Amino acid sequence: MAITLTEAAAHRVKTFMESRGKGVGLRLGVRTTGCSGMAYVLEFADEIADSDHVFEDHGVRVLVDPKSLVYLDGTELDFAREGLNEGFKFNNPNVKDECGCGESFSV
Repeated sequence: MAITLTEAAAHRVKTFMESRGKGVGLRLGVRTTGCSGMAYVLEFADEIADSDHVFEDHGVRVLVDPKSLVYLDGTELDFAREGLNEGFKFNNPNVKDECGCGESFSV
């Protein structure tokens, strides 16, 4: 089981963490929502829970709760700029279908 980050994603997370001034890593999870069923949740983590799975890539810790890991195992987090748009992109091998707006997915 693993979660990885591209160099671009790791750099962006480090930049956010430095400007924030605190935190132990990035929490990645899923929640039930949207037209396809699930959506990604990204937030800063200030502590590591006993049940968290901790992955480290390019110097960034990614924390995932056990429930979310089932849906996220093998995911690569990337950061991309396309024209005036920029954001994190999830390359998740478990996704079977995505909604048209790109906000939710199903496995």
